[in-house]
Amino acid sequence: MADTTPTALLRSPLSQVADRFATATRTSGGAIRLAELPFLAQIDVRLDAKGAATDAVGLALGLRLPLEPDTVVRAGDLTVLWLGPDEWLVAGPAGSQRDLEGRIREAAGDEPVSVTDVSAQRTTLLVTGPRARDLLAHGCSLDLHPRAFGPGRCAQTTLGRTQAVLIARDEPRAGFWVLVRSSYAGHLAHWLLDAATEYV
Repeated sequence: MADTTPTALLRSPLSQVADRFATATRTSGGAIRLAELPFLAQIDVRLDAKGAATDAVGLALGLRLPLEPDTVVRAGDLTVLWLGPDEWLVAGPAGSQRDLEGRIREAAGDEPVSVTDVSAQRTTLLVTGPRARDLLAHGCSLDLHPRAFGPGRCAQTTLGRTQAVLIARDEPRAGFWVLVRSSYAGHLAHWLLDAATEYV
């Protein structure tokens, strides 16, 4: 059963480093901005990409599910990531898990589909600023040049020795989302803060 605790009563995995993120952002003179985006709804969806449910689920969400590997589609407050040939992650506003699950299941109808609320599994870090790519490149083996990993791209990778999903937001100034397992979030936050000292 999904957690129905109001987000006001929840404590985010990185609440203890919020002040340090704010200090790093301030002292970098805008070169780097670090923040946590806690409690985003995250729904893992598995279905046959060639089946009728793919278009129906996309229509129910108000977008097309991305079919090209490592791409992201965004519409309104929803972001959908391609994670595999038959797997997507739908990210939305905090508290929207049940609504998203219901819309996806209803749209799939009788087609085989797996819909799993994984919201508590990860938290989301926001990394922006003119030096954001440089900061992330310190601990990531991906080619993060905009030609290779520009807006609308995503990848499951390792960052600072931590498994993460990296998303280049759809506007260049929007920077990156880093989705990291809650149990590793503290480690990654401290790694980012340490790597950011170069820019403060």
